[in-house]
Amino acid sequence: MEAGRAEPVAVALSGGGDSIALLHLAADWAKARGRRLLALTVDHNLNPMSADWTRFAGATARAVGADWRGLSWDAARAGPGLTARARAARHALIAEAARAAGARVVLLAQTLDDVAEADWMRARGSTLGRVREWSPSPVWPQGRGLMLLRPLLDERREGLRDYLRARGRGWVEDPANGDERFGRSRARAALAGDEALPLEGGGLGGGVVAGLSDQAAETRRASPPAQNQEPQCVHPHPRPFPPRGGRELESPAARFDLTWAGVLEVSRDGSASTLAAALLCAGGGAVPPRGERLAGLKARLAGGEDFTAGLSGARVEATGGSVRIMREPGEMRRRAPEPVMLAPGVPAVWDGRFEITATEPGWRVEAAAGRLATLGEADRRAIAGLPPAARGGLPVLIRDGEDAPVLAWRGADVRALGARRLSLALGETTQEAGLFHPMHGETPPTDLFSWKDC
Repeated sequence: MEAGRAEPVAVALSGGGDSIALLHLAADWAKARGRRLLALTVDHNLNPMSADWTRFAGATARAVGADWRGLSWDAARAGPGLTARARAARHALIAEAARAAGARVVLLAQTLDDVAEADWMRARGSTLGRVREWSPSPVWPQGRGLMLLRPLLDERREGLRDYLRARGRGWVEDPANGDERFGRSRARAALAGDEALPLEGGGLGGGVVAGLSDQAAETRRASPPAQNQEPQCVHPHPRPFPPRGGRELESPAARFDLTWAGVLEVSRDGSASTLAAALLCAGGGAVPPRGERLAGLKARLAGGEDFTAGLSGARVEATGGSVRIMREPGEMRRRAPEPVMLAPGVPAVWDGRFEITATEPGWRVEAAAGRLATLGEADRRAIAGLPPAARGGLPVLIRDGEDAPVLAWRGADVRALGARRLSLALGETTQEAGLFHPMHGETPPTDLFSWKDC
């Protein structure tokens, strides 16, 4: 986290004891380092008192000098999966508000107790993910380029309340935390009163200043780096950009890394989690692959087999030492992405893979599939070096009242999202500063699309 940046740091503020403690700690940090703090509160509309809690959170945030925004989940309804639906909605609302304000880091108030409760739930069949100190937003595309920082993972819940009591500060107690219809509440009740929390791997958490067990520390993974460390913002398989040499290749596109066109490359011997992340990023979806199909695909890659296969909306082309992953054209035909009307200056995400910002009105975005033959000569030449299967998944622009498409890069600013999304998923960007820097491969080479070719 950098001192003196103009962009705010966001903090998720429910009004509960953990988030109120985090608000006070973050406010002290922000004042000392010349940063703005933006508190975001989501009213889930699940309790008659929620509006009062939201007002309390807003007043508390303003009292410590933070900006504040109240957000509302208006699709709340009872039924199966309520906790998961509310969590997803909360993350999406917070991500959209944080991005709109220019923030790239959101502080969350999970504690050592939350880690232990999640361990307890997983031991009883829950698929709840492990908490890391520094991780990408779990919602897509709302959370693109946004990281979550959990600085309180070695703190106990009661210790934070002692901190608030010492400062004379109050907080909200949500009665749902004691409702044992919910798994988290059952875990909380089961672990209540434990001075040393049992964690996966046999470790014990022993209070506010106690160190985490090895297993709990592993869940935190990447700690924020020292201030003087160089920002890390690189593609998982970096190459010179633009590369030196390579003029003997047959087309302009073939001379360069193809991530600008949504084509990612991975190693044959990468982990299953890396492969799953690459498939998710290339396919533009929100649910990662897992299970037997993922394991089978990884085994084929590790075995050196040359093959083509599809999974999670992505296509894998493995030939020799090259493994390219791109959008699966058959899946695009079955579930074609909806056309997107562009408003000048307003970024829009198309197919979960490209962020497109038009500079003038009248454009809509559709897939190139079925329109490749009608592209102009310069556009066909620009994409000749792409794998044939990747070409139909490119975005094209069509102007109102016209049928002739142009590649989106001709009439708009286009940023491929896959490379950065994969880098964040793999923990390769470890500083806030890296979230603001352009990443190589997000945009095409400067001479690939030029108006003189049109």
